[in-house]
Amino acid sequence: MTDTAAASTTDPAQLLNNFHERREYSVVQPNGNLALVNTQWITDAEPQPVWGAAGLWSPLPAGQSGLKVTAAAADGVVVDGALVDGEAVVRGKDTDDPSTIAFSDTITGTVIGNEAGEYALRVWDIQSEGIREFGSIDVFPYNPEWVIQATFTPVEGLSVGFEHLKDEGATRELAIPGEITFSKDGTDYNLAAFKAGRALQLVFSDATSGDDTYSVGRFLFVAPNADGTITLDFNRAILPPCAFSYAFNCPMPPKQNRFAVRIEAGEKNVLKKDGSLLHEF
Repeated sequence: MTDTAAASTTDPAQLLNNFHERREYSVVQPNGNLALVNTQWITDAEPQPVWGAAGLWSPLPAGQSGLKVTAAAADGVVVDGALVDGEAVVRGKDTDDPSTIAFSDTITGTVIGNEAGEYALRVWDIQSEGIREFGSIDVFPYNPEWVIQATFTPVEGLSVGFEHLKDEGATRELAIPGEITFSKDGTDYNLAAFKAGRALQLVFSDATSGDDTYSVGRFLFVAPNADGTITLDFNRAILPPCAFSYAFNCPMPPKQNRFAVRIEAGEKNVLKKDGSLLHEF
């Protein structure tokens, strides 16, 4: 390996640049954030149309995962590889084997559920307006000041109420596996992060929110080490999905995750090709 190649794999700024290149690639994929054009919850028993999708959609009996679609062959709805001509069950993403849905060569669907046992159809379009207008994700330069060594302390039975952007002030209690604590510039912090697969998801805002960065806040995914230490590299803070598409409903930062200081690290905003903001939130 040449000296140049070795440096490219260890230099924090270059590693961060590689990370952001992968991020910009991911958001324009068929199920990337910019491809989502609709999320419609199906709660009425009467079959209903969904904007951007063919067929009529209705709930399944309580306790069953997914939705029922009613369509004619001419509608072109394909579920799990089979053209629907009549009715079909569409399994949700909360199952081990969620259904695949295709409406055309460019438009697909997925079914998601919530804590109340309700299900929604999500519609994805690889030719969405967001993808056509997308220019870049604006980011801060690498900032070593915001690579924080913290402590993770597991706590059983802990939960925090998270408000979501579209929930009109209602909160959802989400389990918190532990506390993340650190001190910086004379201030002690105790942060709440919920589980996201094998990682922890930190939802936070700071004094840049609504000014230099997206107003709703940002996400940081972290994993504690076996010895209880945890690295918070805010240079890898990313914008929430709702910064890319209004069809997402993002969690808002809980009170303890709202920094009074500026965190000048990580992603800032989604920009159009002309450099203007994609969303004005």
